[in-house]
Amino acid sequence: MKRAALLLLLLTASVAHAQMYKWKDDKGVTHFSESPPPVSAKNSEVKNYNTSGTGSVDLPPELADVVRARPVVLYTSNGCGAGCNLARTLLATRGIPYREKTVNTPEDHEALKKAGSDGQVPLLLIGRARQLGFEQASWDAALTEAGYPATKVLPAGYSNPSPTPAAGARAPSAEEVARNKAAAREAAAAAEKARRERDTPANGPDNFRF
Repeated sequence: MKRAALLLLLLTASVAHAQMYKWKDDKGVTHFSESPPPVSAKNSEVKNYNTSGTGSVDLPPELADVVRARPVVLYTSNGCGAGCNLARTLLATRGIPYREKTVNTPEDHEALKKAGSDGQVPLLLIGRARQLGFEQASWDAALTEAGYPATKVLPAGYSNPSPTPAAGARAPSAEEVARNKAAAREAAAAAEKARRERDTPANGPDNFRF
């Protein structure tokens, strides 16, 4: 029961700020996915699920179509500094829906290289187009060419998904799993010892229990 509750909590946390795509295939079957639907998809919609109290917010159809066809992904790092801040400001000012991927571990750097960077951030992906290093004029031009509006048209209450590691969530190592199990056993033993001490009268025999 506890495992089920923990799994539900993790799943809920993972979609707290999830951008989802809703679309129909050529057979009329409705699909929901985190990845953009195929070009042949019909009646596609983009939904942003935000559990902070604003609920789900639909994008305007004209913007949803661009997001579906050419999704925007921003790669940043903790040491990126002004360049990454300017990148976020530009996207926020134009009202561009985007996903941010952070690069802070060796695994993240490998993912960054696979995305088309030599290690430099910020990296902006607009569909298959790539902008390496922040340069406002070229970023503006690339976004406009992709079909994104020059002025903000996002509906009130919309928020982009929270940043996630570029390499995705890292699975715990065998050593970490072993340490966690040992810590859990020690905690359980300490709790049992505390319970026994609490239930044993101060002047009673050692084997006395209520």
